[in-house]
Amino acid sequence: MKTAKLLPSACVLCGKGNENTLCPACRLQYFQATQTRCVMCALPILQNIHATTLTTKTLLRCGECIANPPSFDRTIVACNYVAPADQLVLALKFAHQLMLAPLLSNLLRDSILNSLDHALPDVLTTVPLGEKRLQERGFNQAVEIGRPLSKQLGIKFQANLLERTRETRQQSSLHPDERHKNMRQAFIPNAHFIEQIKGRHIGIVDDVITTGTTLNEMAMTLKRFGAIRVSNYVFARTIPH
Repeated sequence: MKTAKLLPSACVLCGKGNENTLCPACRLQYFQATQTRCVMCALPILQNIHATTLTTKTLLRCGECIANPPSFDRTIVACNYVAPADQLVLALKFAHQLMLAPLLSNLLRDSILNSLDHALPDVLTTVPLGEKRLQERGFNQAVEIGRPLSKQLGIKFQANLLERTRETRQQSSLHPDERHKNMRQAFIPNAHFIEQIKGRHIGIVDDVITTGTTLNEMAMTLKRFGAIRVSNYVFARTIPH
């Protein structure tokens, strides 16, 4: 009896036959390029090549984070939200390709472990969706990324550490000035898990960071209830035009 020959899978980005979801060439090209980023918001920073005081171990902050420090302490991302890497987020979020979540978490894990001078958090949580949006989508993409990430890092995962106080408008549809008003006091701790916040370093997982308004509001809430440090672990960073 002959056995059927298994066809190789294809890379999700380039489409070439490959035994892995993401081929080594695409992983190297799109996710392992060294880029200097602001340690707080993860925006790319252009270093002054004439500055002799900067070393590979220097943790830099962008001008905005120096002038207006956010409530969170660190942001680590796996890539910029540009083609073709953005297709992974779109496929997961809007095409319900949940099998991509472990790949996104794996790429994010590598970025976290390769970050300099970064202590891992005590607890991982995620940006909660409003009840209406959760029902419409059927899942929270941040949870789908955060659950395997917690196993890969060996960190406790508590998805519902915070809850939304109300339904908010879609942040991507709003002007930056409106985003702050939209998210103001939008979160409260889950009463069952307040003790997991006090004195802890909390890691927040999400798929994309744009202005950081949502993450900042979450960090502000967590610190108001006793968190000593808040780090963001986000798959992709939107680059301002």
